Amino acid sequence: MSILLRFSVLLVVSLSFVLLTGCGKSMSKLLKNPDASYKLRRAEQFFVKKEFIKAQQVYEDIMPFFKTSKEFEDIYYKYAYCAYNLSDFMNAENLFKSYLEIFPTSARAEEIDYMRAYCYYKQSPKAQLDQTNTVRAMGMMQTFINTHPGSPRNKEATEIIDICRAKLETKDFLSAQLYYELGQFRAAGVAFTSLLNVYPESYRADEYKLMVIKSYFRFAEMSIEEKKVERFEQVVTECFEFTDRYPESKWKKEVDNFLNQSQNNIKILTNEQTKTPA
Repeated sequence: MSILLRFSVLLVVSLSFVLLTGCGKSMSKLLKNPDASYKLRRAEQFFVKKEFIKAQQVYEDIMPFFKTSKEFEDIYYKYAYCAYNLSDFMNAENLFKSYLEIFPTSARAEEIDYMRAYCYYKQSPKAQLDQTNTVRAMGMMQTFINTHPGSPRNKEATEIIDICRAKLETKDFLSAQLYYELGQFRAAGVAFTSLLNVYPESYRADEYKLMVIKSYFRFAEMSIEEKKVERFEQVVTECFEFTDRYPESKWKKEVDNFLNQSQNNIKILTNEQTKTPA
């Protein structure tokens, strides 16, 4: 690294340190100021400028002073939104909940009720992880729709429920697929059947049914001789059900192939079982 480059890096680091130190001192001085009204004005300025960490610190400091005043509701409202805008969704949900308990007749109650549910949605992780918050988000959004039937937010609430439901479907699919990939074909067949029962209207429903067939076919192939006929017969039944339910499916040809293989296997196995020993 050249001397000039090293000097530039050192200068940037030094300036950042000075700015952070100065900012820290400035906030410390503000928080020590006994004028609560002045601090409220400064908090409002921070909030408008989207400096939510600073706004949060000042709102938290002055809340005890304004607790019995008319300004308290607005302070609490913005304090809750500071947590939300800082992506602290767990804390924001608790604050929105407390807001509704403290100000149940507020004109903002519908908005806050929605935001509380939305915080659970924002905590919903990717499909592979635990979906507790996804389920809660769905329940909270449905409760919001039921509680506020005329709300303009209901369209978005319904869309979020659909998104959450799709994520739960994806998680169940990945779990079923994992059974198949691990060679646990009976468990895969059960899992894909359950997936189809829970999401019968899914655009992937015919694919799930195909995976039921594939799983039970592989399970039949791996079974002991005495069980193979019975298990290939189950595959045949699944294939007929597929054809009845999804006659136009793009997977129809593949299903027909499994049907033919299963019927041929049944014939071969039945003939072998009926042969008279020499």
